[in-house]
This record gives sequence, C-alpha cells and structure tokens, in this order.
Amino acid sequence: MNEKPTGVNASKSKREFTVTWDDGHTSVYPFGLLRAACPCAQCRGGHENMKSEPDAEVFSKQMEDSPSTRLANIVATGSYALTIVWEDGHDYGIYNWHYLRALCPCDECRKKYAK
Repeated sequence: MNEKPTGVNASKSKREFTVTWDDGHTSVYPFGLLRAACPCAQCRGGHENMKSEPDAEVFSKQMEDSPSTRLANIVATGSYALTIVWEDGHDYGIYNWHYLRALCPCDECRKKYAK
C-alpha cells in the first residue's frame, strides 16, 4: 500500500482528527482512538510489540477526556508521517501514513486492514 493524504484537519472542539486520502476516502479519528493506538514503543509495550498495523483492541478501548486525549499540536515528520503532541506532554508516537490508514475506524477500512 502506498497511502498518501491530500488533507489533514484537527478539530479540538469535536475532539477528532480527519484525513482525506488520495483515493478519495476520508478517515475520521476520535482523539481517544489516536491516543489508545499510539505507535510508540512505550505505549506498545516495547519494540518487540511494534508492527505496521494497530492492535485490534484499540478499537474497543474507551479513553476518557483528559490531558492524555487532548491534542496540543501536530508536527509533520518528514513527508511520511505525523507526530501528535498530547496535552500531557506525550509526543513519542510517529503515525506514518500506512498506520493511520490502517487505524481508520470505518467499516470499509476495518474489513480491509483487520488481521
């Protein structure tokens, strides 16, 4: 897969992050899902647990509104990813385009990327 975004938007009032992809698909991510699926080694439980797709359990994990699920900033990481900075200071996760697309919570993407 060679996913590329054509637009990225974050709404702090709606607490959601939206990516429009080059194939015309739009992914809407609740902030809680993004934080639950943080791809950093610390959140994944060590380097040995890191993989290119999110763990299935992140889609059912409920995270309350707190500094850990409030977006502070989004930083481009080269041309291949974004780093999300959370209000609690956590900023270790690099969300590459493939990982973000595999994290899309819509039914179509869940069927396509679920393993």
